[in-house]
Amino acid sequence: MMGKAPRWVPIVTWIFAVVWIVPLLGVVMTSIRPPQDTVLGWWRLDHVQFTLDAWFKVWDKYKLGEGFWMSTKLAVIATLGTMILTPAAAYAFQFLRFPFRRTLLIIIINAFVLPQQVVVIPLFTLWRQMGLINNVLSVLIPYVGLSFAWSIFLVKNFLEDFPRELVEASKIDGCGPITTFFYVVLPNTLSSITAVGILQFLFCWNALLIPLLFLRTEAPLPVIFAQIAGTYDANWDLRAVAAILTTSVPLVIFLIFQRQFAGGALTSSGSKE
Repeated sequence: MMGKAPRWVPIVTWIFAVVWIVPLLGVVMTSIRPPQDTVLGWWRLDHVQFTLDAWFKVWDKYKLGEGFWMSTKLAVIATLGTMILTPAAAYAFQFLRFPFRRTLLIIIINAFVLPQQVVVIPLFTLWRQMGLINNVLSVLIPYVGLSFAWSIFLVKNFLEDFPRELVEASKIDGCGPITTFFYVVLPNTLSSITAVGILQFLFCWNALLIPLLFLRTEAPLPVIFAQIAGTYDANWDLRAVAAILTTSVPLVIFLIFQRQFAGGALTSSGSKE
């Protein structure tokens, strides 16, 4: 039987909730109030009026529709690519034996400490020589490649607790490595793969540096969001609208799949329940 939580727990929880909610409320209020009313603070109530001019102006002046489609396309393709390749690679590193297995795994895991800024210049030179600048492949390949470091590490750690007896039993039954992967291992790793998919989608949706450098004519939402800031005018109302639109999809994705995400993060056994 679970005991009653200490009194300080709800107090601390409310404090953290307020810290997170107040900035979000400020962004919403900035997007629906005239700039002259929010320049001294969106919380001022001495002169309150609401308008949707910023919402209409953003849609008319900037290509948010095209940016939304571009962000969706890049995030979905990169997420599917990572979810397809990661479990196979994690299975190979965990259960198969091949030359330089540990060395290759160490190289991949060490990419954790490799920031994107380090690979940007070599990638730009390579894509320019291959004619891939302003091509979606110049963004999708780094999205998937840079995700291998953490995604393989996550799924492989999940497979550490996977019963090896099931793999050995499949070998006795005549299953090869590929058959064992598809019929024994893969069905039992769906929770970890779902967690990888959610994290990868959020990373790709919010990415700014790579698409900013490699895409020219079509840009995703974070790049458009960065372009909204004026040279002499901060355009806080327009930036607030763009921020709401950019963050709404990741919020919805997380709310829908939060149970699967928690299951992938907390499950410690590879066997089905």
